Amino acid sequence: MLTWEDDVEVHALRKRGWSISAIARHTGFDRKTVRAYLSGDRQPGVRARPSPDPFEPFVDYVRARLREDPHLWARALLDELEELGFTLSYPSLTRNIRQRGLRPVCDACRSATDRPNAIIPHEPGDETQWDWLDLPDPPASWGWGRTAHLLVGSLAHSGKWRGWLSPGTDQPHLVAGLDRVTRALGGVTRTWRFDRMATVCDPGSGRITASFAGVAKHYLLTELRHAYMQVDR
Repeated sequence: MLTWEDDVEVHALRKRGWSISAIARHTGFDRKTVRAYLSGDRQPGVRARPSPDPFEPFVDYVRARLREDPHLWARALLDELEELGFTLSYPSLTRNIRQRGLRPVCDACRSATDRPNAIIPHEPGDETQWDWLDLPDPPASWGWGRTAHLLVGSLAHSGKWRGWLSPGTDQPHLVAGLDRVTRALGGVTRTWRFDRMATVCDPGSGRITASFAGVAKHYLLTELRHAYMQVDR
């Protein structure tokens, strides 16, 4: 079964000219499964008849390695798994780690506020960070009440940012702002990262909402990241 995030990625890759076989190899899903979701024969979140899970034989190994070293990079773990016969892709590995909760939470990392943080390099066009900022006391002539909202989009590679003022933070205003800021930044990156927006992901599960999945497909995103989810390296 594909999640809404998986469905968004599959449709984005297809629109970029990827073959079904290439998408299947990249995501770790069967070609028939990929074809069924692309054609609309199957819907995200609706489980079909159960089939063998290719990740299941490696769950115990991954859990044990991450308990032993919670900071183990997923790339290094993938190298180990491939020697054991693991054939899925890197995105499939990180997705399974997140969804199954296999990486233990490190309390020392969670509480680290004063220590220097490592800067993770990003390639051009890799990621845009989105945040809402609340601005008190906008001009009364605007008719927006006591608070205006600024949607800020910043590019992870260059730090370039643009903003858009809005009277609200509901999904229609969010989508309008995403389009305006994206155009101002010069185009769509592969990944969008959001900071605790319930209009994008469910606060309880961290899963993308069905309504926002359509937005992600429109912009051909390959990945959404959200503050509710632990993002693997």
